[in-house]
Amino acid sequence: MKADLRSLAAASGLLASLWLSGPAFAQKPGGILRMYHWDSPPSMSIHEEVTIATDLPMMGVFNNLVLFDQHVARNSLQSIVPELATSWSWSEDGVQLVFRLRQGVRWHDGQPFTARDVECTWNLLLGRTAEKLRTNPRKSWYQNVESVSADGDDVATFHLKRPQSALLAPLASGLSPVYPCHVPAHQMRLHPIGTGPFKFVEFKPNEYIKVTRNPEYWRPERPYLDGIEYRIIPNRSTAILAFVAGKFDMTFPFQVTVPLMKDVKRQTPQAICDLETTNVARKVAARNVQEFRDTSVIQPRSNRLS
Repeated sequence: MKADLRSLAAASGLLASLWLSGPAFAQKPGGILRMYHWDSPPSMSIHEEVTIATDLPMMGVFNNLVLFDQHVARNSLQSIVPELATSWSWSEDGVQLVFRLRQGVRWHDGQPFTARDVECTWNLLLGRTAEKLRTNPRKSWYQNVESVSADGDDVATFHLKRPQSALLAPLASGLSPVYPCHVPAHQMRLHPIGTGPFKFVEFKPNEYIKVTRNPEYWRPERPYLDGIEYRIIPNRSTAILAFVAGKFDMTFPFQVTVPLMKDVKRQTPQAICDLETTNVARKVAARNVQEFRDTSVIQPRSNRLS
């Protein structure tokens, strides 16, 4: 997460162009969403980066085992829902967490997703593979994990050192995607392969990030968009001026102060402007990025892309 998120979270305006308004649009497929991005990430590898500069554009490329329900306002263990896992259960002693996995899912290069990919991902995070992550900022999240095993193709088991029911929370975070076993970690930095609704197209540092619709996504008829283009513009004033000029379809809430929102509203009367107090914590910010994955339609709410 960027360190200045909390300081910008007091009051924010999210602006979307008029063609995004109305409930009917949410049901129409097609179109490229154009938006600006405030930073040029070091890489496209979520597991090696610490900010949502990578997480936000890349979450749509991947899936988690489980995910916080995006229709529930507050994160909790009760709001966790399946994603690549279809169900999970605990052993009686609380030291084994068993996930049954979704069948028929394929990686973007056509390889099948199996429990072996789950095992490889957490072996990588635990530092137990020959190839190491360049950085491993969330290794401490899994210090209670003894090992992860693949029990056939559709069952993965987390073996813990001691009971930890809260382990599901970091697994549901936007920073916990499953990586493919057959793709080297260094390749994920420049050309990530996922199972998500969008396929990675190109990252040109300091210029843009592009993703395109995955026509073989395991959720039928999703995503709605044909693609998303993130234009990298670190300067807030430049980005807002570009939005006013019609070069982007939306802004970010943390990039728009109340005076800026009022000014844009005067200059762009067709824009949809919404103001909410946020008080966004870092965990909430990571969670809300995940709404890109399946809905792929941006609503004018200030916590939509927090």
